[in-house]
Amino acid sequence: MLPSDFYKETTLPPEGKKSHLTTPVDLPESIGPYKIESLFEKGGMSVLYLGTHKETHEPAIIKVLPEKYLVNKEVVKYFLKEADIIAMTDHQNIVKLYEHGNWKGGLYIAIEFVQGISLRQYILQHHISLKHSIEMIIEIAYALCHLHMHGVIHRDLKPENILVTESGTIKVIDFGIAQLLTDENEKNSLTEHGFVGTPIYMSPEQKKNPQAVSYPSDIYSLGIIAYEIILGKLCFGQIHLSLMPKGLQKILGKALQKDPDDRYRDVVDFIADISAYLNSSAIKEEQNISDQISELSENLKNTQKILVPEKAPVWKNFDIGISTYKMVSPLGLKQGLYQDFFEIATDAYGIMMTESSIKSTESFVLTATTRGMIRALCKLTTNPCDLITILNDLIVNDPLRQHLALNYITLEPEKNLFQYISCGQGTLWYLDHTKESLKKIENHNPFLGVEPLTEFTSVSHSFNPKDIFLLTSLSGSILKENPESFEREMTKSILESIHLPAKQQTENILKRLKVIFSKAIQDSVIYLVSIQRL
Repeated sequence: MLPSDFYKETTLPPEGKKSHLTTPVDLPESIGPYKIESLFEKGGMSVLYLGTHKETHEPAIIKVLPEKYLVNKEVVKYFLKEADIIAMTDHQNIVKLYEHGNWKGGLYIAIEFVQGISLRQYILQHHISLKHSIEMIIEIAYALCHLHMHGVIHRDLKPENILVTESGTIKVIDFGIAQLLTDENEKNSLTEHGFVGTPIYMSPEQKKNPQAVSYPSDIYSLGIIAYEIILGKLCFGQIHLSLMPKGLQKILGKALQKDPDDRYRDVVDFIADISAYLNSSAIKEEQNISDQISELSENLKNTQKILVPEKAPVWKNFDIGISTYKMVSPLGLKQGLYQDFFEIATDAYGIMMTESSIKSTESFVLTATTRGMIRALCKLTTNPCDLITILNDLIVNDPLRQHLALNYITLEPEKNLFQYISCGQGTLWYLDHTKESLKKIENHNPFLGVEPLTEFTSVSHSFNPKDIFLLTSLSGSILKENPESFEREMTKSILESIHLPAKQQTENILKRLKVIFSKAIQDSVIYLVSIQRL
């Protein structure tokens, strides 16, 4: 069996995770067009690095086959075949290949960097409602359908090889032992390697003869995974269909038939049956109380999308991009964060971000209330200090007595003027294109809700077309031992991405910060807004 070591547990850099390294690995400066940022993981015959493209600054996982293995034609063939198989696919639920080629240290494959955790971890850490379970299963099935349409049999479909992204999207990964149905040569070349796959998720025919399998073998693996998602825990090969909702027992029973001729022959038929169940009245009848709680959590997530929008507004003469890294609670929610965009007057705009000190589920009520107050106050005054003064008095007199960190910028392009106020934390970076200089705008005020009758100050500054603002909820205070390193890396990240569109700029900066300061920011809420005046 050839090793298959693409993305195992999580796509986050494995800080604090037990390393697979037995000997030190040199960190190359670059591989192909990618600058290497850090070691990601080391497998049996390959090394994975985290890198960024030198021109686009797009992060990627770089899988390398060291030079010493190039003499082994079999290993090289499988390494290149993995790249070829990923290149054949183009689906939102399958990891993307960027490129592959030679470099001075051997061969490399550059593939999409996915921020998320494995489905295995997701099952162990979350209660998944029946409805959400079915939706996840259908996403995996669609990815499998896309592979089968291209003649690809995955052969190692398991929760470790499926990622759940931060937004909840499914990504199927790891094609190290995938097989093309038309690849007759493999039957002979793999015979000496014997066992191929992961026993718990392997079909009976794959255990018997790993090389002589077809699409129903993947469908069997999907059936085991579906069983575990719905069960809410790993089954370790013990299947009891009586534990499944009645409406699913027949579907899973057919997917798990020992004889492939009795199984679903085409994953499309599986998708049709399970989708019909999802849209039937039976699913509501078979939900339990914990499912109702989980659905409440899903409803709160939808509320959260209102409080923390994922899409930037379209404003005249501005290109705006937003990216967010959010602290996740046990319910899978990101609590206490509110971000909003306002048209506060004719040709005048405001951008607000706040974070509450209260992180329990009641923070949703507080945040929604805060949103209402801020939106009302924006209609009354365009002066940031007046708005914050009134808001502070309202929060001080609220019986829940939360403290509120706040960042607020107003833009008046007709006057070429912006005003900025920061309370508690947050930073504004300003790039003046005429001087080609990056400046951190300083403004220090206390948290809101601490003291009544507080006097707040703001900063006013001129700005011109082609200037860029980067507003962030984060500041150097997250790095207590060396705050200067945050300022230095932030400056470097902004300058490296100033030529990019606003959305791509925020994504690249945030991904870089998460890589470099992964431990320091793991409990932080980070919101980045890029405002580029056209």
